[in-house]
Amino acid sequence: MASSTVAAPTVPLPRVPAGEAGHAAGAGYASWYERVLGWPVTGGPPVQLVTGTRFDVLELPSDAGTALLRRPVDTGPVALMGRRMRFLVAAGSAEELDGLLDWLEWGGVALDLTALGADGRITAPAPPGQPPGPREAAVWLRPPEQGCEALLPALPGSPGPGAGPARGPDLVRLVAAAATECHRARLRRRATPSGQPLAFS
Repeated sequence: MASSTVAAPTVPLPRVPAGEAGHAAGAGYASWYERVLGWPVTGGPPVQLVTGTRFDVLELPSDAGTALLRRPVDTGPVALMGRRMRFLVAAGSAEELDGLLDWLEWGGVALDLTALGADGRITAPAPPGQPPGPREAAVWLRPPEQGCEALLPALPGSPGPGAGPARGPDLVRLVAAAATECHRARLRRRATPSGQPLAFS
């Protein structure tokens, strides 16, 4: 009698629970930010980048941020999360925002332009070259590089790495452009429901 062999059924490998997968990715994110950039991180998942030490953040609506990126204004790294865009600026810049807006004659105007400085937190986007997270996860539009803190937008002559005339982009110009685009975006959003969107050159 011929013997027959029965192939053992193929058993798929156990799937990693979503929470564990996210934790593993978060651990990789934290390692990259700490090891490559030297940035402090906390929490997770999702991992949080600590502001106020190596950089501060200007945060504004994504529609205003998209318009700002089209302007001839130098920026540092830029991240997007949901409907908010985050522009990295030199540490200490958050404390200057209100004074700058007053000086630029935007004081008292509802712009939805805010800043995160000491003890602030932002969600860490996937490092460059790594697959992005789920929809609505934070992503880099202009990713950071090692040593980028020396070229972050700052006030002329402000202290910090690379301070001086050659330091990098001017914080005043960036804030002025951001305020303008926040105001325009707010007007567009108010006009759109009536079917008469505003056009700006």
